[in-house]
Amino acid sequence: MSNKLLIIGAGGHGRSLAEAVLAENIFEIIGFIDDNASIDTAIFGFPVLGVTADLSLFTDKTSHVIVAIGHNALRQQLCQQVLSLGFKLATVIHPRAIVSPSAIVGDGVAIMAGAIVGTEARLGIGAIVNCGAVVDHHAKVEDFGHLGVNACMAGGSVLGAGAWMQAGASLGYGVSVASNQVLLPSQGVVA
Repeated sequence: MSNKLLIIGAGGHGRSLAEAVLAENIFEIIGFIDDNASIDTAIFGFPVLGVTADLSLFTDKTSHVIVAIGHNALRQQLCQQVLSLGFKLATVIHPRAIVSPSAIVGDGVAIMAGAIVGTEARLGIGAIVNCGAVVDHHAKVEDFGHLGVNACMAGGSVLGAGAWMQAGASLGYGVSVASNQVLLPSQGVVA
């Protein structure tokens, strides 16, 4: 049971994460949980097993869960629910990502294909580093922060808890984005 994985979220990010899990070959997917997908449909041959209200039914089938939902506040809420039920948050790192051995990667993190996590970078619980995104040396992504595709954090920059860098957004050296903010490419921060 220790290598079995339940994925919460059967949408685009959940499917991409499932492909990363298959490529990483550490976990065996048992299926998906999703409030908006039809139960018993198959995604890459794995069934949608139920909705999030059914999570407690799976405590004897797996010990590991990853929340594959891009919306930061919802991902945080579901991670807290997962932990309260006694599950462990799985971390998934696509084999085509580059992660420094000195980086600190929290539980429930998703690092997707082509992402780079540099020297002594820190990724908090439930963070997402999407395809092609860069978290350079000594940069910090706080809990439930989210870098979109090709977003880039220069050395020493900080993405606050629950903040989201949209695709192509960038942070200069030592620059910080406050918690729960959205950083648009070349347009700055919006509330």
